[in-house]
Amino acid sequence: MGVNNNKVEKPLSRNSSLTEKDIYLIKKGSHFRLYDLLGSHPKIIDGDIGTYFSVWAPNAEMVSVIGDFNAWNPESNPISLRRDESGIWEGFIAGIEPGAVYKYYIVSKYENYKIAKADPFSFYLETPPKTGSIVWDLNYEWRDDKWMKNRQTSNSLNAPWSVYEVHLGSWMRNPQEVDKFLTYRELAPLLVEYINKLGFTHVEFLPSMEHPFYGSWGYQILGYFAPTSRYGTPQDFMYLVDYLHQNRIGVILDWVPSHFPGDEYGLVYFDGTHLFEHPDPRRGHHPEWNSNVFNYGKKEVREYLISNALFWLDKYHVDGIRVDAVASMLYLDYGRKDGEWIPNEYGGNENMEAIEFLKMLNEAIYARYQDVQTIAEESTDWPLVSKPTHVGGLGFGMKWNMGWMHDTLSYFTKEPYYRKYHQNQLTFGISYAFSENFVLSLSHDEVVYGKGSLLRKMQGDNWQGFANLRALYGYMFGHPGKKLLFMGDEFGQWNEWYHEVELDWNLLDNPMHQGVQKWISDLNYFYRNEPAVFELDFSAEGFEWIDFRDSEQSIVSFIRKGRSTNCIIVVVCNFTPVPRYNYLVGVPRGGFWGEVLNSDALIYGGSGHGNLGGVRATPIPIHGRLHSISLTLPPLGVLFFKSEGNPPA
Repeated sequence: MGVNNNKVEKPLSRNSSLTEKDIYLIKKGSHFRLYDLLGSHPKIIDGDIGTYFSVWAPNAEMVSVIGDFNAWNPESNPISLRRDESGIWEGFIAGIEPGAVYKYYIVSKYENYKIAKADPFSFYLETPPKTGSIVWDLNYEWRDDKWMKNRQTSNSLNAPWSVYEVHLGSWMRNPQEVDKFLTYRELAPLLVEYINKLGFTHVEFLPSMEHPFYGSWGYQILGYFAPTSRYGTPQDFMYLVDYLHQNRIGVILDWVPSHFPGDEYGLVYFDGTHLFEHPDPRRGHHPEWNSNVFNYGKKEVREYLISNALFWLDKYHVDGIRVDAVASMLYLDYGRKDGEWIPNEYGGNENMEAIEFLKMLNEAIYARYQDVQTIAEESTDWPLVSKPTHVGGLGFGMKWNMGWMHDTLSYFTKEPYYRKYHQNQLTFGISYAFSENFVLSLSHDEVVYGKGSLLRKMQGDNWQGFANLRALYGYMFGHPGKKLLFMGDEFGQWNEWYHEVELDWNLLDNPMHQGVQKWISDLNYFYRNEPAVFELDFSAEGFEWIDFRDSEQSIVSFIRKGRSTNCIIVVVCNFTPVPRYNYLVGVPRGGFWGEVLNSDALIYGGSGHGNLGGVRATPIPIHGRLHSISLTLPPLGVLFFKSEGNPPA
């Protein structure tokens, strides 16, 4: 739980909620609970029911609150500029209650600029295409005390993490009207039942903050403090998080501090100046997304973004944030051609201001919430992304392993006959697997923009396509690193993901798709209950090759280990459609090795090749070990074996 160390102080005046300490921290650039102060807050002052408004607009000449309550008249309800050089305008307006729609009318000091702006701290906004902010309180009776008290166990780095990535608007639609969204409250029991059935530990929502363009999937955010109203109220979203927690499912939010869209009513050119975005388009405009880049060198912008990250952890009890497009923040030349960017003071392409911001962000989060995680989507080899700031890292808890994802998918898209020439694409990842705290991610980005679904990427005929997909998942769950899978992939959706329609649930009438789903379920439950495959995900002590040199037959074998010496799993993968008989694999101990998972089992749609429940090791040395097991390797199959616990040979 978060801790607010701010002492209660008397506000400076009747029309202010800011104390002297608040102003001191704001001007210093270290106030990270701005959501308690800025924006609109319903209050009762001296018996008057109304709303306190506060907005940062240092270059405004006049600011007023407009809405239905005053016929959108800029002259009716002006608010005052504080005289402390904070740039904050504030005022209490009686008679305005929760539900009132409003904007700030801003008259700039410059260029006769006059504009109506949505509140940067809106807790609730009108459903797009409407653009008004809504006065709202965030009172909610949480019932997830048990989860919040014990979530350190589920969220720690040595816990199993199997994340189901979801876009709320297209996971499932209203069964009576397929073009109508399900609400947060309607989604809650459906998601919980499904996630628990498949055994995922966490759900990750694509950005749930308010965004004007639905086709951006939430990545073009303007309402940073408001869950999108497309699916309900803020309390409805709280209910969804609460319901997931009550059913022991963690919640991760996608968060986008890398850019924001240029809609006129939003953050851009807020008070007639480049208040939130960098003023130089070579730093402040992102050509790849045609959006604006935050000015990370400005202390007020850092406060805004860090306050926002903490807001979701505080008010919505989320268990972590996945930070989108970190590489675009780290590199000044990201997505830009020569002449379109400015080197830093040392002549390099590193964005020193963004680097410091990311460090501040992670330090602020972990100082207040030791039981959550921050996760970076960082697509380069930037060093120490998931290492503490005191050793020179960026301070994230984990990082998506984009290299593993690209290499592995590239391998699986190759005709099996030619895979023997590309075995290094599977094995190379181990050389850096423990340099970061990696998440193996097969995300939404891999099934859009003509890339094809995961199933369509697989080579061979229909049966081989499904077998390849099951083998991909088996290899993923055996490999070191936490797991993330995008919705639809868990049952082998044929079509690319399209945000305007729900998943192709009808495919589950087909036994082959049922088999993929059953395989994911069994992988998840095995993974969650076997410390050998999650406990030492981020340590080389948890992994050991048996053999990675059999490229001619496209076979790899390795060991996963937990902290206990008896905690050992052997994984053997055959990535050709040819079964292999009497194949010897060296094992670290004698005794019986149970075949605990087989991707080729009939129940998953496989051919049924296997080892009749397990094999007994014999004292035949191979692969540098004194014992070996003689196996039948199924075509395009992945096998997991567990020792009965005999002492190591």
